Amino acid sequence: MTDPARQGLWARVRAFARHLKAELLALSLAARDPRSPWYARAWALLVLAYALSPIDLIPDFIPVLGQLDDLLLVPAGLWVALRLIPPEVLVDARREAATHPQKLARSALGAALIVLVYVALVVLAWAWWRARSG
Repeated sequence: MTDPARQGLWARVRAFARHLKAELLALSLAARDPRSPWYARAWALLVLAYALSPIDLIPDFIPVLGQLDDLLLVPAGLWVALRLIPPEVLVDARREAATHPQKLARSALGAALIVLVYVALVVLAWAWWRARSG
């Protein structure tokens, strides 16, 4: 017999996941809108690349931590991105996403971008360490 509280929790989790997918789709549409400022587009590209990339900051096979990065980083990045997009662009993008829902596919370009960001962070950390120790 299943616990009703557990069923309610999973229903909320599924609803949150559906909402997150819809917001990511709206963000992808808003990022292509010429009314969005360049910095909002750049941040949206990073968020979408991370969300759609098969490469995670912390691999999913690491218990708990592997899922926490998806549960924290993607919503936090999405939250920032949605605040950078002008409200009228976001309204139009959400309307478009609701009327023409589509699946956001995994992105090889997104994976490459994330790898480049990771490499840049490693190079910057190494340069900082060399400057401090030398």
